[in-house]
Amino acid sequence: MIEQQQDRRYVSRLTNDTLALIMAGGRGSRLQQLTEWRAKPAVHFGGKFRIIDFPLSNCVNSGIRRIGVLTQYKAHSLIRHLVRGWSHFKSELGEFVDLLPASQRTSSNWYAGTADSIYQNRDIIEVYDPKYVLVLAGDHVYKMDYGAMLAYHTERGARMTVGCVQVPLAEAREFGVMTVDESGKVTAFDEKPQQPRPMPGSDSVALASMGIYVFDRDFLFEQLDIDARDPDSSRDFGKDIIPRLVGEGMYAYAFTDPLSGRQAYWRDVGTVDSFWRANLELAEVEPELNLYDEAWPIWTYQVQLPPAKFVFNDDQRRGIATDSMVSGGCIVSGARVNRSLLFSNVVVNERSDLDEAVVLPSVNVGRDCVIRRAVIDRGCRIPDSTQIGVDLEADAGRYAVTAGGVSLVTPTMLGQART
Repeated sequence: MIEQQQDRRYVSRLTNDTLALIMAGGRGSRLQQLTEWRAKPAVHFGGKFRIIDFPLSNCVNSGIRRIGVLTQYKAHSLIRHLVRGWSHFKSELGEFVDLLPASQRTSSNWYAGTADSIYQNRDIIEVYDPKYVLVLAGDHVYKMDYGAMLAYHTERGARMTVGCVQVPLAEAREFGVMTVDESGKVTAFDEKPQQPRPMPGSDSVALASMGIYVFDRDFLFEQLDIDARDPDSSRDFGKDIIPRLVGEGMYAYAFTDPLSGRQAYWRDVGTVDSFWRANLELAEVEPELNLYDEAWPIWTYQVQLPPAKFVFNDDQRRGIATDSMVSGGCIVSGARVNRSLLFSNVVVNERSDLDEAVVLPSVNVGRDCVIRRAVIDRGCRIPDSTQIGVDLEADAGRYAVTAGGVSLVTPTMLGQART
């Protein structure tokens, strides 16, 4: 027990000396029209959250309460969410969630890449005076104790540590792959290799970068200065910084479940298909991502809403939801919802039938509608008797249909104003 307390004190010293910087300026173009008017980290997820709530909650639950969020692309809804839901920190205790837009302090340019976004905020980092800088992507869904990664970083005497997930070799072709020795030191890095190299002790999985980095602060500044002077650099961590640091004190941290030792849950919901799938996974009996975990809550901004309501119990119009998640403010009025996820304030009217549908907030589904394998964007008003996901050829002429056969519907596609 005494040893456990000492471990907690050790990790807490590390997290107290850490500044987290969340990169939330990306467009996320693979999400198609879902990011037409919002940055990817601001996209809704899981019934009541935004994607950025996951790295923010991980910081808070890990004991890191000095956080900067770097914004750029269509950031209005993201900034509004952060102001409403993440402005409760006590500045008098040195806690904060600061917004760091591209303010052109070092040049007249906007953020040119992930490394440049940190470089342009060097003066602010110096004011905060952290010992460690934790760089996070703002567009992945997972639960992670960053304290364990910081401990790994310091125990190995690393100058940079890259968070990694274990992925099958065939899937590793879509990632930056780390080759490591038995100690975890990175000996090679390949960006989207055709023949990924497996991790030590395995012939079937590789270590893929999560886009999560721990730096000693001074070492980070040194590398950013070198990168800024390189006219051929694309100013990106994955393309420029990491390849240059192979063999220079860079380690890979394998993100695994601390109890089972197996690969922990992590999703890059970067396409409409992966976004749709990851949301529906939450409605499974025992989903990999446990949103009911009181020991590791996911925090967010939420309005005060009444409970979900299911009305009518007639043979032809029975309000029912099975294998689904239904958020506050929803009304299922004589309709059937199966294996679907309804975000806040969704109304599904009489005799409509939803199956494998991800319905974002404030959608109204009319009467006698059929919706299959679809993502319905915020604020859509689906007319009576509409069929979505039934005839994909017809859908392709009106909506967006993914390679996986998921129909994406937005207000613009319906000729409606955004809300």
